[in-house]
Amino acid sequence: MFSHVMIGTNDLERAKSFYDALLGTLGVGPAMVDRHRIFYRTPTGVFAVSLPINGEPATFANGGTVGFACSSPEQAEAWHAAGVAAGGTTCEEPPGVRDGGMGKMYLAYLRDPDGNKLCALHRMG
Repeated sequence: MFSHVMIGTNDLERAKSFYDALLGTLGVGPAMVDRHRIFYRTPTGVFAVSLPINGEPATFANGGTVGFACSSPEQAEAWHAAGVAAGGTTCEEPPGVRDGGMGKMYLAYLRDPDGNKLCALHRMG
């Protein structure tokens, strides 16, 4: 459905350090830097982080979340731990299994250093 997702940052170097560590737990290599943006390319899509082109400060979306697919609960735990170690802040409930209308899922939530809300998700069998 999506070709890419791009979020904003106010500090590109800090964002690259954070996302290189975070996405490395998912097997994604370090970002490619293109002037005021960084790109993480995978066979299924692109995740990018950019300084705002209009020169205004980057702000996070209230109610917005970017979700990353994980292959196991352990990978989601590693993702969460790497994010916290790299300067992210845990949010929502602690990482764990949630059972709801979409079935049983293992979820872990973080806010990146710019306040963007992120989720690691593993759909349980």
